[in-house]
Amino acid sequence: MPELPEVEVVRRGLADHVVGRCVQRAEITGPRVARRHVAGAEDLAARLQGTVVTGAARRGKYLWLVLDGDEALIIHLGMSGQMLVEPAEAPREKHLHALFVFADDGPQLRFVDQRTFGGLALSPLADDGIPEAVRHIAPDPFEASYDQRAVIRRMKRRESAVKRALLDQSLVSGIGNIYADEALWRAKVHGERLCSALTKPTLGRILGHATEVMAEALNQGGTSFDALYVNVNGASGYFDRSLHAYGRAGTPCDRCGSLMRREHFMNRSSYSCPACQPRPRTRRPR
Repeated sequence: MPELPEVEVVRRGLADHVVGRCVQRAEITGPRVARRHVAGAEDLAARLQGTVVTGAARRGKYLWLVLDGDEALIIHLGMSGQMLVEPAEAPREKHLHALFVFADDGPQLRFVDQRTFGGLALSPLADDGIPEAVRHIAPDPFEASYDQRAVIRRMKRRESAVKRALLDQSLVSGIGNIYADEALWRAKVHGERLCSALTKPTLGRILGHATEVMAEALNQGGTSFDALYVNVNGASGYFDRSLHAYGRAGTPCDRCGSLMRREHFMNRSSYSCPACQPRPRTRRPR
């Protein structure tokens, strides 16, 4: 799933190309794309017709279009979802699942999803501008409401691996597997270290590095390992060239030269340096 920098790149593209436009017609093809919209695909398409997009917003990895009428169109990108701005005459993509035609006859917005894990759904907006469907997600490090000291206090009370805490979107949102590994490498902390065993300054350092590395990735358009993550114009990010940990098993650590290792963690892979990030003495259950 795209992480915060990749989703923010898409949000900016939507803000530039979609906000202020009226949806003349929406085509929703197949039931899977609307499976999170309880009333179904036909209802979703009908309710989108005639709405005006007034904003493009994000919290962590969650993206939505703000619509007039105090509703939001939640966009779940899943593993391979793409929001593409295309001219009407462009050939329809093989894995096109939703199409938005606007009243100004300008470029269309298309939702393409090869693996079909993503989808669209309408949700009411709360007074603070956060959709009801996203309210369980914690603020991310780039929001004004983000309170790092409160997050540190909550982490310190946990008897769980620090990487598990970083990935917990109800604690702090936006950090996924890639940027968790990068932040832990920068902090010289192994992901299986217990939160309760780390000092508050160390926890703060890890969170600070997570914010730092996501900001750097955002400046480079995000991280793309294949053609599935792209901006609305089809361009890929290139932060993968700047990664120090993720995906670098068997290559020398950029800091000490030791060969980077790959380990299993929470049904995914973790990458770290055996010298800079020693494992805790007692391996804890994942």
